[in-house]
Amino acid sequence: MSQDIRDFGTATGELLAFGEPTHQEPAFGQIRNELLVQLADLGFRSIVLETDRVAALLVDDYVQDGTGTLDAALSEGFSHGFGELAANRDLLAWLREYNQDRAPADRIAFHGFDLPTETMNAPSPLSYLEAARDYLGFGLDLASLAGPDERWSRTEAVMDPASSPGATPEADRLHALADDLYTSLHVYAPELIAGTSRARWHRAKIQLTAGLALLSYHRQCAKPMEQNARVSALLENRDAHMARNLLHIREIEADRGPTLVFSSNAHLQRNRAHWRLGEMDLSWVTAGSIVSSLLGDRYAFIAGSLGRSAALGLDEPEPESYEGQLQSQFADWGLTRAASVDPARSRAETNPRQGYFPLDQPTLDGADLVLHISAGDPTAPRATRS
Repeated sequence: MSQDIRDFGTATGELLAFGEPTHQEPAFGQIRNELLVQLADLGFRSIVLETDRVAALLVDDYVQDGTGTLDAALSEGFSHGFGELAANRDLLAWLREYNQDRAPADRIAFHGFDLPTETMNAPSPLSYLEAARDYLGFGLDLASLAGPDERWSRTEAVMDPASSPGATPEADRLHALADDLYTSLHVYAPELIAGTSRARWHRAKIQLTAGLALLSYHRQCAKPMEQNARVSALLENRDAHMARNLLHIREIEADRGPTLVFSSNAHLQRNRAHWRLGEMDLSWVTAGSIVSSLLGDRYAFIAGSLGRSAALGLDEPEPESYEGQLQSQFADWGLTRAASVDPARSRAETNPRQGYFPLDQPTLDGADLVLHISAGDPTAPRATRS
């Protein structure tokens, strides 16, 4: 057991995934910040968060080059309201300070790996496709096919298959043109990179990939399916694109050092995710299971575990649960090997509205380490260590 990630050989991998069992406990973000300070000493030069990949480019501009302001990076560079979290403000401030006097190759980059979607809506792909089109210098009229942004972004377009534009002839044509743009981006890569830069080419690819992901997501929204299967398919679609984004990020960062990715356990775990939501029993293939199958032992997963939490109204775990076993071993928080956690039972007294996923045996079987927090403290957030 340790609070130092450097005590574990897992930290030497190419992509280190640190999961949290809920987004609502502030302590996970602050401990993530502490771990990043340690990992920087091991050569990690990028961090990835569960946030819109395209918007996150603004954050990277700020932390690497000082472009814009901290407040603007937080308000414009995060999705899901994550820019409001104190831990993310601390993270960006530390990254900017760390990078300020370093050469570009030694700076820590910031990435998002999520789609530009929210639970109840997904935007039009138009602006993302047009950004790539303009970089290529093509004169395609994409706007007439996409139509008004509102027809894509309204809640009904995601929640009601009959209201979705994702399977219309116009959407099919837009998808075909986007595929052509993707091919052209690679065909003309030598001259595009020579005329701009490799970084600028990758940014165009990020924009185009987001547009293609949105077309795919909207097409899935348009499929009439039983509700349980439909929502599971949407979750699976999202995670597949998350996996593709992680692989592209590693392509970008391969020569600079390993990457830390921080997200929900349910996206990073090696096993299928399961979520009981109301009357629905949801299940999907995770981004972690996809990336792990492709990267092998270059992917490592730290499962986040939580004892009690005032932020969630989560009481002390039962002694016979996985969390109860870990609770008896850690006074504050710490890391331990997943294989050292004895068989137990899943926590029973949780409320699905807490957005909390307790540990289970399949998740532990697929984890390398477990990071357990005995008690969250939302009134006194942890400060990032320098």
